[in-house]
Amino acid sequence: MRKIIFVCLLLTINMTAQNTIKGKTQINAGIGLSQYGLPVYLGLDFGLHPDISLGIEGSFRNYSNSNSNATLLGIGGNVNYHFNSLFKIKNNHWDVYAGVTLAYWFWNWDNNFPGANASGVGLTGQVGGRYFFNPKWAVNLELGGGILSGGKLGLTHRF
Repeated sequence: MRKIIFVCLLLTINMTAQNTIKGKTQINAGIGLSQYGLPVYLGLDFGLHPDISLGIEGSFRNYSNSNSNATLLGIGGNVNYHFNSLFKIKNNHWDVYAGVTLAYWFWNWDNNFPGANASGVGLTGQVGGRYFFNPKWAVNLELGGGILSGGKLGLTHRF
C-alpha cells in the first residue's frame, strides 16, 4: 500500500496547481487515527463548484494482537462543502471543509467467533482543514468521517 501511495504522489509532482476548487482535482494520502492498528488511506477529490467537492477514497488497516489478526478494507464516496467563500478566507493557504462520507467496509478476523467477519455500509460526517505550504502541496487533518478511523492526517496534492 505504501508503494501505491508513493507512486500516486510521484505521478502528480509535475502537475500545476490552481487556486480554485471548481473543475480541479486533488489527491490525498496519509494515515488514519485509530485505537486499533494504523489505517492508511488514498483518496481523490474533484471540484464540482467553487465551494463543493466530490471524492472517492480507499482505506486499509491490519490489526494484530496476541489472540487474533484482523484486516479491514473500505471504499467510499464523499461530498464536502469548503467554507473559504462563506467565511471570507482570502488566504489561499487554507482550505476549511465539512461533509459526509458513504462507505462500504469489509472486516475479516482470523479467529472463528460469531460476527468475526462482517461487512456493511455506513454514513459518517467529517470536518477538516488543509494548510497549503506551497501552491501544490498541503498537510491535512480531518476529524470524524474516515472509512475505518476516527480521523486522518496526511498530505494533499492539487493539480
